[in-house]
Amino acid sequence: MRRGVLLAALAALTLSAACAPSVPGSSGSAGAQQPASSDRLTIGTTADVLNYNPLVGNSRTDSWVTNLMYPHLTQMDMSGKRVPYLATEWSYAEDGKSATVTLRDDMKWSDGKPVTADDVVFSVMTVKKENFGVVAGLITALDEAVAVSPTQVRFDLTRPDGTFLDNVGFWLPVVPKHVFEKAPSVQKFANDSNWVSAGPFKLTKVERGQRYVMERVDGFGPGAPAVKEVVFRVFPDVNTEVLALRNGEIDVIGNVLPPATAAELKNDPSVKLEQIPSLGWAHLQYNVKRKPLDDVRVRQALAHAVDYEAIRNIALKGYAKSSNSSVLTPSLPEWTDPSAKEYAFDPALSKQLLAQAGVSNLSLSMIYDQADPNIARWAPMVRDSAKQAGITIKLQGLERNTYVDKSLNHDFDIYAGSWAIMDNPPANLGLAFKTGGYINYGQVSDPELDALIDKAQKALSVEEAKPPIQEAARRIRDQVYDNVLYVETFNIAHSVKWTGFKPMPSELLSIVNPLSLAAAKPAG
Repeated sequence: MRRGVLLAALAALTLSAACAPSVPGSSGSAGAQQPASSDRLTIGTTADVLNYNPLVGNSRTDSWVTNLMYPHLTQMDMSGKRVPYLATEWSYAEDGKSATVTLRDDMKWSDGKPVTADDVVFSVMTVKKENFGVVAGLITALDEAVAVSPTQVRFDLTRPDGTFLDNVGFWLPVVPKHVFEKAPSVQKFANDSNWVSAGPFKLTKVERGQRYVMERVDGFGPGAPAVKEVVFRVFPDVNTEVLALRNGEIDVIGNVLPPATAAELKNDPSVKLEQIPSLGWAHLQYNVKRKPLDDVRVRQALAHAVDYEAIRNIALKGYAKSSNSSVLTPSLPEWTDPSAKEYAFDPALSKQLLAQAGVSNLSLSMIYDQADPNIARWAPMVRDSAKQAGITIKLQGLERNTYVDKSLNHDFDIYAGSWAIMDNPPANLGLAFKTGGYINYGQVSDPELDALIDKAQKALSVEEAKPPIQEAARRIRDQVYDNVLYVETFNIAHSVKWTGFKPMPSELLSIVNPLSLAAAKPAG
C-alpha cells in the first residue's frame, strides 16, 4: 500500500478550509427566514467533489456525497462502537482464521438489482488485487472473500486478526459489481455519470463549483429519509458559509468550524452547535533515530516543557480535551486507560532530565503545516514554553506538500501534526508505532512494543485486546514515542430550524453521515 494514500485519509482530513475567520454579519436577519421545509436540506461545503469513485476518493466532500450513495457494512455510534448498516451481524471463527458477515436482504441498487454478498466480495477483492486506497493497508490479513449466500460473506484470513472486521466494516464502501466490473481498472474508473447507487439519497444533478443535488430514495432499507432532497452548496471559505447560514441560504455547515468562529457563534440564537469528538489527536513526535532524541530522558524533558492546558484553552478556545498523554483517547471509552496521567508542565524537571542526559544548549527544529490554523496557533506556544526549560525550538512552517514529504522521509527533529481518524487502536498503533509501520514518522523500533501490538491485533475481542494495547499505550507514553497534546472537540453548525441529526465522532462523519441525514427533519 502507498504510504501517501494512507496519510491523506488519516491526516489530511483534519485540515480546516481556512484560517480562523471572524464571524461576518449579524443574526438580526434570522427572524425573517421562512420555516424549514422537509422538501430540502442544504449543506455548505468548501470544496467540489473530486472523485465519484468511493473506493478511491477520500476528500471530505467526496466522502460526504459518496457515503450517501454507497453503503458501508457498518456505521459508528458516538462512543466509536460499530453499529449495523448493510451488515446486521458479524463474528470471527473460533480459531480466528475466518470471519463471517450477514447482510440485510432489503437494500437495492438504484437500477433495481439487489445489493448482495457478490457486491461485497467484488469490492473488497478488487481493493486487495489492485492494492489501492486506505482499505488495502488495513486488510493485509485477507486471503479470500467468498459469497456463501446472497446475504452472507465469509472472509478467509491468513492469520488471526481481530482488527479485520472493524476495519473492513468501517472503511470499505460497497459498490455495484455489475457496474464497476466493466471497468478495465476499478482504480482508474471515474464513475462520473449514470450513477448506480444504494444509499438514502441518489445523486441527480451536478453543477461544479455550485451545487450537488441528491434526491430521497423511498423504501431505503435502514429507514426512508424524512427530507426529499439534500443539496451540497460550494462556498469559497468558512466566512461565506457562516453568512449563508445566518441568512437562511443553507441549513448546515458541513465542515468543522475553526475554534474562534465556534466561540463567536455559540451565543447566536439562530444557530445550534453540535459538538463532535475527534477520533484522532494532535501531537508532537520526536525523531528517535536522531541524537540526542534517541535518549528517552531528552524526550521526557521535551514532554515536560509543553504547557498543555494553555494550548487547549488559548489556541483551541477550550474546544479540546486532555488525553492524559495517552494514545488511547476519551473518544473511544471502551479502550481508555484510567491510570493514564498527563505529563506535567515542569520546566525545572526538564532541566534536570537534560542534565542527567548530559545535554546542554539543546536546539531543535520543529516542522508543521503552515496552512493548519490550529497548529499555526499553538506551534509558537510550544516554542515559548520550551524556552523556560532552556530549550531552543526553531519553527519551520511548511507548505503542505513539503511538510508531507519531510514527514514521510523522517526529515525532522520534531513533527507537529494531528491524526484525523484513529478508530481501531490495535490496528492504528501498528501503523504508527510498529517497526516499519506505514505512518511511523518517528522511526520507533521497539521489540517489546511490537510484541504487545501483535498480541492485541491477534485478539478477537476488545476484552482480550485491551490489556496488551493498554500496556502498549503506556509504553508509548513512558518512552515518549508520541506526545499527545489534546483531542479536539469539533463544532458543526446548523440552523435551529432543523433537528433529528445523529452525530457520530470525527469530522468525516459528524452529522453529515447517512443515518444522520436520513433522520434530519424540520424542528417542531
